[in-house]
Amino acid sequence: MNKDARLLRLGILGCGPIAQIAHFDAAKKAHNVELTAICDLADDLRERMAAMHQARFAYRDFDEMLADNRIEAVLIGVADQFHVPLALKAIRAGKHVLVEKPLGVAIEECEELRRRVHESKLTFQIGNNRRFDPGVAFARKFVQEEIGQLLSFSAWYWDSVYRYTMTDNLQPVRETSSDAVKPEGNPKADKRRYFLLTHGSHLVDTARWLGGEIVSVRARVLERNGALCWYVDVEFAHGALGHLDLTIPVRGDFEEGFHVQGEHGSVKGRAFLSWHHKSGEVECFSARDREYRRPLGEDAHAYKLQLESFAETILDGAPQRGASIDDGVQAMRALVAIARSTETRDWVRLAEVKGAV
Repeated sequence: MNKDARLLRLGILGCGPIAQIAHFDAAKKAHNVELTAICDLADDLRERMAAMHQARFAYRDFDEMLADNRIEAVLIGVADQFHVPLALKAIRAGKHVLVEKPLGVAIEECEELRRRVHESKLTFQIGNNRRFDPGVAFARKFVQEEIGQLLSFSAWYWDSVYRYTMTDNLQPVRETSSDAVKPEGNPKADKRRYFLLTHGSHLVDTARWLGGEIVSVRARVLERNGALCWYVDVEFAHGALGHLDLTIPVRGDFEEGFHVQGEHGSVKGRAFLSWHHKSGEVECFSARDREYRRPLGEDAHAYKLQLESFAETILDGAPQRGASIDDGVQAMRALVAIARSTETRDWVRLAEVKGAV
């Protein structure tokens, strides 16, 4: 891979699944990033990953990695419950941060982190990698520049009952350690909470990225035959009607998709599992010339593209294209609002909601 002369010196915290199947490879392939260091408390796992991915330095202690002035930015790829406390540490140490989605698990901790980020003036990005799918990026540009006033937006996220059969063949064989640090209890045991945070964060970010700011939601949830289904009515700030469908798992293929209807055209799209590194299939129709437009998206390694964009913002002062700290807080508010609304089936305003999913 050809690398730029000036590289962002990156430290990755966490040698678990998401680092192994996404971030190590992305850092090695990104043209403007150097995988400078890795950090993990599990000695055996850290040593194997350091050897495999040829990081210059390996740390057991996060504070020690943060104290290394050779490292300019950190990527936090650990359990959701650790995101905010560790991001706060990194900000205090003067490091730029890219943290996996969701930003956190509760509104109040995310708001506190936002205050610290704004005070710091550091670059802070959340790993909503779908923004860097070339098809989704093309749809965003079309919506922003050509579609005019929006009439409606709908999106869905359907995880498949066969998802792990698919991903086991797409992803590298993962290394594990008995010394890996995990949150107290088992966050995955509460499926409603876990699915909303893990999968709903993708759906909500896509809705905000393509449809606009969300003001309030009204949600229903049904658990049946081992599956959970959320139907969410959405009120957008600009007045368009919205609908979100989160279903896990479906008896069929994995699919993320969206439809947008507007004043001068329409958009429909379908995104695939990220591990295919395949651009989403998107068609944009313009009423101005009565033609459909469809991008190829030859480079669709979204994890690499988001990391390159993160580095461009830090090194070159480029506008931030990834999800910001403000996006992360609003997404958390939307997720909590959805959870509260399923309890009452009433509309819940994002500005008024508190607490955790």
